[in-house]
Amino acid sequence: MKKGLLIVESPAKIKTIKKYLGDDFDVAASMGHIIDLPKKRIGVDIDNNFSLEYEVIEGKEKVIKDLISRAKNADDIYLGTDPDREGEAISWHIYEELSKKKKNGKTFHRVLFKELTSKGILDAINSPGTLNENLYNAQKTRRVLDRLVGYEISPILWQKVKAGLSAGRVQSVAVRLICERENEIKNFVQEEYWTIEVKLQAKNPPVFISRVIYKNGKKIEIKNEKQSNAILSEIKDKEFAVIKAQKKEKKRNPAPPFITSTLQQEAARKLYFSAKKTMTLAQNLYEGIELGDEGPVGLITYMRTDSTRLSAEAVNDARGFITSRYGEKYLPDKPVVYKGKASAQDAHEAIRPTSIHRTPESVRAFLDNDSYKLYDLIWKRFLSCQMNPALYNQTIVDISAGDYGLRSTGSIMKFDGFTVLYTEDKDEERKRADDVEAEGDMTLPVLESGDQLTPLDFIPKQHFTQPPPRYTEASLVKALEEKGIGRPSTYAAIMSNIREREYVLYVEKQFRPTELGFLVTDLLVKNFPNILDVHFTSEMEKELDEIEDGQRKWTELLGSFYESFKMELDKAKIQMESVKAKGIETDLNCEKCQSKMVIRYGKNGEFLACSNYPQCKNTHNFTRDEKGKIIIVEKKPVEKGELSGEKCDLCGSDMVIKKGKYGEFLACSAYPDCKNTRPINGGLPCPEKDCDGILIKRFSKKGRKPFYGCNKYPNCKFVTWDEPVAENCQDCNSPILLKKITKSILKLKCPNPECNFEKNIQSE
Repeated sequence: MKKGLLIVESPAKIKTIKKYLGDDFDVAASMGHIIDLPKKRIGVDIDNNFSLEYEVIEGKEKVIKDLISRAKNADDIYLGTDPDREGEAISWHIYEELSKKKKNGKTFHRVLFKELTSKGILDAINSPGTLNENLYNAQKTRRVLDRLVGYEISPILWQKVKAGLSAGRVQSVAVRLICERENEIKNFVQEEYWTIEVKLQAKNPPVFISRVIYKNGKKIEIKNEKQSNAILSEIKDKEFAVIKAQKKEKKRNPAPPFITSTLQQEAARKLYFSAKKTMTLAQNLYEGIELGDEGPVGLITYMRTDSTRLSAEAVNDARGFITSRYGEKYLPDKPVVYKGKASAQDAHEAIRPTSIHRTPESVRAFLDNDSYKLYDLIWKRFLSCQMNPALYNQTIVDISAGDYGLRSTGSIMKFDGFTVLYTEDKDEERKRADDVEAEGDMTLPVLESGDQLTPLDFIPKQHFTQPPPRYTEASLVKALEEKGIGRPSTYAAIMSNIREREYVLYVEKQFRPTELGFLVTDLLVKNFPNILDVHFTSEMEKELDEIEDGQRKWTELLGSFYESFKMELDKAKIQMESVKAKGIETDLNCEKCQSKMVIRYGKNGEFLACSNYPQCKNTHNFTRDEKGKIIIVEKKPVEKGELSGEKCDLCGSDMVIKKGKYGEFLACSAYPDCKNTRPINGGLPCPEKDCDGILIKRFSKKGRKPFYGCNKYPNCKFVTWDEPVAENCQDCNSPILLKKITKSILKLKCPNPECNFEKNIQSE
C-alpha cells in the first residue's frame, strides 16, 4: 500500500503532524511559496487580461524536485498549507507543479488545519476538501494590485526623489495616517481651562472631593483664572447640600477572545511586543512545542483570523474549567457568544488555546520567556471571555452651592467576575481633567438627599488641552482595522517596511514621520489621490472579499482599477515635482549664508546641504536624536595619514595609514589621482587557483554584516561570510582555512569545494 503525501508550508509542523499520522503518511514542507512573480520585472501582462508570469523562487528548485519525487510514491496527495489566502495560493502552485507530470491516478485533496492537535489533524485528514479557486483569485488580485502600485509608482519616486524608495497600496496609506496625526499635533492650539474642586465633609466619613460643573442647571466651562476666581468668590459662603444621590449597579463585560488585530494590540500594550514579534511567537505556538514526554503539540489555534467564533467543544471545556477552579458564581447561565464584524471571514475560530487544561503554568518549563508571556495572554483572554461580568455599585452625587451644581462619582466593586483573571488594557486617549464621569474610583460616604456638607478646602486648578497622542503599534493597528485598511495578517509587515524605508521613526514606542515620510506622502497624495485615499483602500478590501465569495471576477476588478490608475500614472510621470536637486527643506539655517539647509541624498546616504547651492556649497553630515530632531555632525579636519613604509603597487607613491568607518587601512598618498587602497599587513592570500589577490574585509549594504572578498574583483569573484585564518590545508595546501561554527563547535574548514578537510579547534 502506497503512503499518502501531506504537504505543509513549514518544516516546524512536520514533527507535530507525524506524531498523529504515523507511518501511513509522508509529510513534506514547501518552505512557504515555491513560485512567485519575478523580482526584476512586473510580471503582469496588463494587455492580456492580467495574465501572470510566475517563476520558481530562487533556491526552491530543490524543494520542487523533492516534492515531485515524493509524489511518485503516493496515490493521494493532501495539500495542508495554511488555511488563508496565501496558503491557498501555495497549495494551487504546488498542485500545478506536481500536475505538470502525468497524474497516474493521483488524487489531490485540500486539508485545513485549524489547530495542530490530534483532533484537529485527524479531523482535517478524514474530511478533506478541494482547492478553492475563489480564495486563490482573491490572493492573485491582491498580489497584482500590490505589484502594480509598487512597481509602477516606485520608479517615479526614484526619478523624482531618490533611488530605493517604495510605494505600497496599504503601507503608503499607513504612512499617511502617521503624517496626518503629526500635523494635527503640530497645528494643535493649546487652550487653557480650569477646574474647581471642593473638599467636603459629611456626617459620616470619609472626606471626599466634588467638582463644580453646573450653573443654573447648565454645564459651564471655566476658561481662565479670572472666571475661576469669580466662581470661587460666589460659592465660598454658600451652603453645600446633597440634591440627589443616585445609586446603580454598573456592569463591565469581558473582552471577546483574540483575533489577529486585537492580539497584536494587546501584546503591544501589555508585553511591549512589536506586531512582527507577536506573529512570529504565535506562529511557533501554533506549529507545535515539544512538551516533554507528550512530544510536539500545537498550543493555540490558527493565529490569522478576524472571527470571534468559538467551537462548542472549546466553550464547554472552558465552562467546566471555570466551575472547577473559580466556582459556580463566575460561570454565566449560558455560553457567551460574541458577534463578529460584518466583514469578518468566519472560516476560522478566534485565537484560543487548543486545550484549556494546558495552563500556562503547566507548559512554562517548555517555553522561552516571551512565548510563555504570549501564551499566558491568549489563555487568560479566552477563559475570561466565558466568565461573568464584573459588577460595581456606582454612586453619582449631585450637590448644590447657591446657583452652582457640583458632582462626585464613586464606585465600589461588588463582584470581581472575569477581572479575577484578566482585564484588557486601553490605548492612550485625550481626556480633559474636568471629565467627572472618567473619575469613578473615589470612595464616597453614605449620602442621602438633603444632607448638609461642610466645605474644608477649595482647590482651583489650571489645565491645558492636550494634542492627540502619536500612534503606537497598538493604536495604529486599531486605526487600520477600524478604517478597513489591509488585513491584520499584513500589519506586521507594513510596520516593518515603513520603518526600514525610513518613512517613520519609532521613538519612545511612538511613530514619528521623517522628513522623507512627509515628502513622499505629500507627493503621493497630490499625484495619486485614489491610491492614498483611506476610503478607496477600505472599499478595495471589500471588493477583494467579494472575489473570495465568488460574487465578482478578479480580472474585472483589476481592469476597473487599472483604468483610473493608468491615467494618474501618466500624469505623475510628467507633473510630479522633482525634489532630487531641491532637497527636503529643514528648519535649520546655513551658518555661512543664512539660507535654509535641505536634506539631500547621495551615494553614501542623506546629508545636509545649503539650499543656496551652487552659490553656497556648505554641507554637513547629520544624525537624529531620540525624538527625531536633526543634530549636525561636526566636520573633522582631513587627516593626511602617517607613512606606512610601503609603496603603492599601482603608481609607486607612498602608502599612508588612514582610519575609515571599519578601522585602519592603507591608501595611496597620490589620492585623488590614484585611489588605490589595501588592508594593513597585506591581508591573507586569495585561495582561488591562479589568483594573486588578497582578501579584504567588506560589509553588506547596510554595514551590519562583514564578509571577505578578493581585491581583484570582478576578475576574481571569491567571497565568503566565514572568517579566514592564515593556516595551510593539510590535504590540498590551500593557503587559508575558514572558521565555521556548527552546533556550537568551532571548526576550521578548507575553502576549496573539492576538498573535505576540516578539524575541530574548540567547543564554545
